[in-house]
Amino acid sequence: MEHLSTKRKVTIMIAVMAAMLFASINQTIVGTALPRIIAKLGGMEYYSWVFTIYMLTSSVTTILAGRLSDLYGRKPFLLFGVGIFLIGAFLSGTSTTIIQLILYRGIQGIGSGLIMSAAFSAVGDLFSPRERGRWTGYMSAIFGFSSVLGPVMGGYIVDRLDWHWIFWIFLPLGIVALVMIWMMFPSVPHSESEHVDYWGSLLLTVTVVPLLLVLSWGGSQYAWSSPPILGLIAIALIALILFLFVEKRAENPVIPLQLFKSSVFTISNLSAFTMSVGMFGAIMYMPFFVQGVLGQTATHSSFIMIPLTLSLVIGSMVSGQLITRTGSYKWLALTGLFLTVAGIWLMSRMTPETPTAHIVWNNIITGVGLGLGIPVFSLTVQNAVKQNLLGVATASTQFFRSLGGTVGVSVMGTVMAHRMSSKAMELFAGLGDLRTSQVMHTAQVRLMGVNPELDKYMKQLENPQVLLDAAKLEQLRSSLPPELQGMFSDLIAILRESLSYSLSGVFLTGALVVFFAFLLTFFLKEVPLRGSATK
Repeated sequence: MEHLSTKRKVTIMIAVMAAMLFASINQTIVGTALPRIIAKLGGMEYYSWVFTIYMLTSSVTTILAGRLSDLYGRKPFLLFGVGIFLIGAFLSGTSTTIIQLILYRGIQGIGSGLIMSAAFSAVGDLFSPRERGRWTGYMSAIFGFSSVLGPVMGGYIVDRLDWHWIFWIFLPLGIVALVMIWMMFPSVPHSESEHVDYWGSLLLTVTVVPLLLVLSWGGSQYAWSSPPILGLIAIALIALILFLFVEKRAENPVIPLQLFKSSVFTISNLSAFTMSVGMFGAIMYMPFFVQGVLGQTATHSSFIMIPLTLSLVIGSMVSGQLITRTGSYKWLALTGLFLTVAGIWLMSRMTPETPTAHIVWNNIITGVGLGLGIPVFSLTVQNAVKQNLLGVATASTQFFRSLGGTVGVSVMGTVMAHRMSSKAMELFAGLGDLRTSQVMHTAQVRLMGVNPELDKYMKQLENPQVLLDAAKLEQLRSSLPPELQGMFSDLIAILRESLSYSLSGVFLTGALVVFFAFLLTFFLKEVPLRGSATK
């Protein structure tokens, strides 16, 4: 598609980015609104599945659509992706039960996987590797923009409109993107002799789904040594062995294994994976620190997070421009990873006395680092493979990032729970010779029943989530008899200190993981960026 005029390419990319914005903002807008949705629909026990099903369907679809779009072109998958996402978004807004919402979110995930896989591959079709830097930066910036606008819009809508509009308000944007892609995106003929690797696709799905469930459930809903987790691990391993056996003999494999012989491909994906694992320590758990440790409101927390996301957007755009102008990228990746390590390490040094200005500065350093580094690894992978493998190579990077995020949430959650439990035990030991659990039980017995509203909080005192509503905690403390207010305040203070200690460990773990990505990137061979989109 190099023969297209620059104006036509820009128009196509505007349509593609509109589709990406539609999908990404629908993903981020749900977070702040979901508690209100659950209050209306019920089914609190299925809360996590609203996110888990989206992750499962989008991850599997992304990796499968990569190879298929190499065979049949990007346009059908962009059109199907936007269409399916529109249907899923509309149906999600009609949900009357939590089960319906989970099912419809799964449909949205399928559409999202198709959109994301084809969108990043389309950049490789339209532009030479050197030109791709700019557009990859723009597309990475969309995710940062969505992470700012989505939660704000979600909170605004559920406060002032019916929650159904969370899913419906951006439907016109999806329709516009669909029409623009239909009219502007060129069709690419495909060879009828090329066959789809059905067995490889099936086995890959059976490998990925149990693996993602293990990472989502392990250490939270089920113990790592429990039969459900061990069973899922066994299924994933067996399917993986069969998948590798089938792919070696497939005429047209869904993931050509020879890609991993390229050191650029392998190191880029490993770096993207480890970077995603580490970055979740900053992005996912900073609100816990602001609300749980500092006792600030959710609104204040969102304001503190805005500098991180805005600096990520700016960093992504700067990174893309510099790659296009200079033709080099390794130094940008190393600079971005170094800044990310520095920013997350500074987060690990935060205490309840840390000024807000310092927290914001830590977020800015981390955001700039992530912005500089994130666009690089998609570009290096695309530059290292032949044009007929562009889709599957790009999809693999998206998949490893998604997998890294899932691993990051699981690992950081385990670190937080372990360190908070051990610190709480240490602090409670100072109250007497009783074991922590006995002290907690005694306190709960004395406090529970005094105020019915307090009961649900006291039952979950060892869960850091209870600390995230400072106003509610103060209201409950004030409603207690004077002789019990002191005990309640002491318990909350101990939990806050324990949470601060645990989050320091989370941030430090994230910094160490990203530092490993930094070391890996030293071994990344810098292949000169081609001036042509074909190879």
